[in-house]
Amino acid sequence: MNDFLFKRIDNTGLSLWRIVFGLLISIEAFGAIATGWVKQTLVEPQFTFNFIGFDFLQPLPGNGMYFYFVLMGCFGIMVMLGYKYRWSMAAYALMWTCVYLMQKSSYNNHYYLMMLLCWMMVFFPANRYLSLDAKWIPNFKKYSMPRWVSMVFIAQIWIVFTYASIAKMYPQWLDASVPALFMKGKKSYWLIGELLQQGWVHYGIAYVGILFDLIIIPLFLWKRTRVLAFCLSLFFHLFNSFVFQVGIFPYMSIAFALFFFTPETLIKRFRLKRPVFKSDEVIIPKYKTLGITIFSIYFLFQIGLPLRHWFIKDDVLWTEEGHRLSWRMMLRSRSGQLIYWVENKETGERNNYPYLPLLSSDQIKSVKTKPDFIWQMAQRIKNMEAEKGNDVAVYVTCKVKINQGTYHTFIDPEVDISSQKWNHFKHHDWILPSPEDYAKK
Repeated sequence: MNDFLFKRIDNTGLSLWRIVFGLLISIEAFGAIATGWVKQTLVEPQFTFNFIGFDFLQPLPGNGMYFYFVLMGCFGIMVMLGYKYRWSMAAYALMWTCVYLMQKSSYNNHYYLMMLLCWMMVFFPANRYLSLDAKWIPNFKKYSMPRWVSMVFIAQIWIVFTYASIAKMYPQWLDASVPALFMKGKKSYWLIGELLQQGWVHYGIAYVGILFDLIIIPLFLWKRTRVLAFCLSLFFHLFNSFVFQVGIFPYMSIAFALFFFTPETLIKRFRLKRPVFKSDEVIIPKYKTLGITIFSIYFLFQIGLPLRHWFIKDDVLWTEEGHRLSWRMMLRSRSGQLIYWVENKETGERNNYPYLPLLSSDQIKSVKTKPDFIWQMAQRIKNMEAEKGNDVAVYVTCKVKINQGTYHTFIDPEVDISSQKWNHFKHHDWILPSPEDYAKK
């Protein structure tokens, strides 16, 4: 085991990945300002819907979040250059984690993956070559790294792609109705808009998506299919970037190939002036047991979290319980109708609560369809009324439509949602049972 995990291998792939990753995360930070994402998600809303349990994480007041993202982008550039690498990578990881947890109206699995990769990179010796640290610190430069670094990275992305493939194996994806639904909004696309409306394209997206996610990592691992895997990856992710506009994730996914190609190939293609590291050297770190324990626990969570919805009552597609942190990407469309009712406990008077003016457009979409948003909004309404001296119960009338199905009552209208406790790993009985064939027309 020591020989397998701690044998020294060439670090060309990791060094090149650090440069690409640093560039992409800096683009993510600066791009969030340029595209208006920071303004729309963190500055304009009166409040954010944070991950439950992280209420202490709130956006900075005024223009604070703009400065926050500028600083984060600067740390990304430092990562790319390999300057003060550990500190800059840790700073970016911490700041991005706070952004991720302080809001979920703009939830994206790719944001979650980026958070995980950022923290992984803190522990990777990615600045030993092609970095300012290696240039300026005496005797710091190295051409090797322990094998476990490559293994941890590959294991993580393998988990991501495998679960993404498995999650698509449900009826409305397999009959291509969900891809067809997604493509309706792409009709105006230049050159390919009409093509994307074709039935065979919908089936292609459905089954190529499943197959690609399932086999791409094995194809990369086998030397004979590595070039084929890279070509498939290039086409697949560029297509996703153009059609779905999912930020830096497609380009990050293309760059994953750096961990699979041989150092000889990378050195030749990038015209690097360095030797290929070849040695049987094994260096066992002082805190070997601690490191193995930490990563073992980490991967147990990574394997277990996406499975948790199987142990929660009802269908995750209906309840949303266990959906996040499970690599369930681009799977469904949800729309809803929601009314909040506030009942004064002293007088028994019940009134329709005007919650819409309090929310942004993105928040409205989520609060009408997702139970944790509904619950959090009920808590906020109760607290706002308490500040006025009113002790109230909060009820909801809520209907939800999944994919191209019909609207069905989602929340029990007789339950005071504001009095309920939230549990991350159990079913909430105020979410009504899923109707039969609720996702079909």
